[in-house]
Amino acid sequence: MVIAVIGAGTMGNGIAHVFAQHSYKVNLVDISEDALKNGVATITKNLDRMIVKGKISESDKQATLENIAKYTSIEKGVRNVDLVVEAATENLTLKLKIFKELDTFCDTNTILASNTSSISITQIAAVTNRADKVIGMHFMNPVPIMQLVEIIRGYNTSDNTTKTIMQLSKKLGKTPTEVNDYPGFVANRILMPMINEAIETLYNGVAGVLEIDTVMKLGMAHPMGPLQLADFIGIDVCLSILNVMYDGFKNPKYAPCPLLVNMVRANKLGVKSGEGFYDYSNSKKAETVSSQFN
Repeated sequence: MVIAVIGAGTMGNGIAHVFAQHSYKVNLVDISEDALKNGVATITKNLDRMIVKGKISESDKQATLENIAKYTSIEKGVRNVDLVVEAATENLTLKLKIFKELDTFCDTNTILASNTSSISITQIAAVTNRADKVIGMHFMNPVPIMQLVEIIRGYNTSDNTTKTIMQLSKKLGKTPTEVNDYPGFVANRILMPMINEAIETLYNGVAGVLEIDTVMKLGMAHPMGPLQLADFIGIDVCLSILNVMYDGFKNPKYAPCPLLVNMVRANKLGVKSGEGFYDYSNSKKAETVSSQFN
């Protein structure tokens, strides 16, 4: 079985890593050669960490890397593959464009999956001529570590497609959970309002960043506080998901906090920009920057 992964960013290289490590041939596709190089470099670094921890051997690492081929052309990268997993930016217009191209370039039996965390699979499938073969595979970050995969059935996704992807996810050592196609699915429908409420709590001056995260970590046994988690997800991604849910449900409880909106406008996007609710500049230990938001 040959897998194509569209996008070599954080999620894309993680997905490629997991498939390649489980002996699948992977075509990693990105329009940027630099993105492909950085993606493979990240995979290599993560494999090295696994060697240090005694989870894999040096030969396992080499076999994994040998299973990955790089492409800057979608047309060439998806030729004769059995499954495509799209992991591009969480942008509806971009995803619809990609799936139109995939429908044109892929064999008629190829299954098309999206790693979207909020966008409707039914809407994505509607731009193809194979709606029965379009499905959501929402991996969690970091992909090599997190066990869950949300499997999202679009309105026309077939039982056979769903069964195939559920079984494939299990072969990756993941726990697939089938959900239906509604805004935010399950994970983000529950998670994003919590993050948004934490931001509202900060915005209203109830407590600071460290205090809010400490309450949720020590009081609720969360491994990471909601504000730190927002930084790792990406503040802009959180805003995008909340907007999708707000547009989909027309319910004010999903309306993004004004602070969240302003942080995106100010390019305070979290880890990837070097600053969000915490400061990640110069690889220093994260320090709160909550004073800027008072």
